[in-house]
Amino acid sequence: MSMMTIKDVEQVQAAFREAGLDYDVELENGKISIVGPSDIVSSEISSRLIAFLFAWINPRRLGRVFDSAGGFILPDSNLTAPDVSFVRAARLRQSPRYFGEIVPDLVVEIKSQSDRIKPLTNKVLNFIKLGAVIGILIDPDEETVTVYRSQGEPIVFNNGDILTIPELFPGWELPISELWPPVFTEEETQG
Repeated sequence: MSMMTIKDVEQVQAAFREAGLDYDVELENGKISIVGPSDIVSSEISSRLIAFLFAWINPRRLGRVFDSAGGFILPDSNLTAPDVSFVRAARLRQSPRYFGEIVPDLVVEIKSQSDRIKPLTNKVLNFIKLGAVIGILIDPDEETVTVYRSQGEPIVFNNGDILTIPELFPGWELPISELWPPVFTEEETQG
């Protein structure tokens, strides 16, 4: 079997669009993988993190935040889309109307119900190897946030801890407990 290319990915995506299917397509080591929708807890965590990051990044014009639909062509010729990513303004002055041909500075993977931790960890570590400054793996099942850097051991954050990323967002702080979807009381839902 021949190795698939970015052009093949574009053709598969076009066929999916024509068929009305909403799937993301990634290319890893010459193999196409189809990424279906994630569970809504993972989606809500992603939305919450993007909102917290955007509220800090946008007024300071630090760079660009992307969701899981933003694909990046990496130096190893893979095409992938982290659940959340960030690229500093100095590295991406204007977003192209195509895949980003750059390694994001921050990549975040959020474990979905059907995901296994090992492949997600490997994906984050590959981004770090290719030049990402920070890689984060969020596990909603364990309510942990693991931060990877090119130097040192991964750091695991739990509820009660505060996430900081001084390399990219000096002064930004996020209590880990703010990532998890809230449970609304009956009184709150009576609106």
